[in-house]
Amino acid sequence: MTTSPITPATKKAPLGAGQRLAIDIGPIAIFFLVNFLTPGLDIVKLLAGTAAFMIASIAAMIYSVVRAGRISPMLWLTGTLVLVFGGLTLYFHNKDFIQIKPTVIYAMLSAILVFGLITGRPMLSLFLEAAYPGLTETGWRKLTINWAIFFAFLAVLNEVVRHEFSYTFWLGFKLWGVIPLTLVFAFANIPMLMKHGFSMNDEPPIPPQE
Repeated sequence: MTTSPITPATKKAPLGAGQRLAIDIGPIAIFFLVNFLTPGLDIVKLLAGTAAFMIASIAAMIYSVVRAGRISPMLWLTGTLVLVFGGLTLYFHNKDFIQIKPTVIYAMLSAILVFGLITGRPMLSLFLEAAYPGLTETGWRKLTINWAIFFAFLAVLNEVVRHEFSYTFWLGFKLWGVIPLTLVFAFANIPMLMKHGFSMNDEPPIPPQE
């Protein structure tokens, strides 16, 4: 009587570009959608949108585990902060917590990238994973510097907008300002990346989202 050999568990394939983009942008898109569709006062819209944001973030993390067997560092960071600041928003009924969350995320990302530059650790490649395949070490360093500066700029910009304008304006700024600006910035880096090993035939770049 022969026994069949024991085969190791099949390793799950990494998430594709579309799946990663959906995980990154999906929760924040749901936040905006619920905010705009919920009737009533701004505080009601805020609480409904925040609750939906938290649920969508948890769903994104679960989906990542089921499909890829892991949660990326970027998703751990953003998901955790969404739950922390979202929980504070719901508990205190105060919009300041959810509005300051992007500032904290942008500042943390900028600081992490600067730390990586100082210590020689590829922190940006850790967060972006396979977003820029083939990129050389010099290309990663230049890209890291660019993103560190850009994240610091977004942190300051978010603080200015949330202090100087209304909550409704801040929502529009996040949707129609920050997301397009981030995408434009990501693609503006492509000429530099192509000089350092990145090919447009590879998987398209995916900018980090908060």
